[in-house]
Amino acid sequence: MPAKGLIDTGAIIALVDRRDRWHEACRAALIHLQLPLATSAAVLAELFHVVGPNPREVSAAWAFLRSGAVTVLPIDDDDMAPLQALMDRYADRPMDFADATLVHLAEREALSTVFTVDHADFETYRIGSRGRFRVMPGR
Repeated sequence: MPAKGLIDTGAIIALVDRRDRWHEACRAALIHLQLPLATSAAVLAELFHVVGPNPREVSAAWAFLRSGAVTVLPIDDDDMAPLQALMDRYADRPMDFADATLVHLAEREALSTVFTVDHADFETYRIGSRGRFRVMPGR
């Protein structure tokens, strides 16, 4: 099944950590999102780096990722030049590699919804000539 939107690290963390300040907002928003949501291996590396020391959160992250709510889309050699161009374009933020993969996937896969708690960046990033992201959950 094709992805319906994108999911970023912070939203996954908020979903698996009940103490996260975004937990309830992300749980409520997830109900209104069409699944599956796409992500990249870079986002997963960031996720497991952050939750790594906490076995309960690692287990919860795996359960969420294996639930069918998320699909991991590939990034390969052909994607490197566009990723570098994005990171150069947003060097003033600066854009990290995980965010660059999501913006690139949005362009490549014609997706405009992103499930993230990183409003400042994703409200700034643009999807090619198509414009702004629809950022969920709202502020």
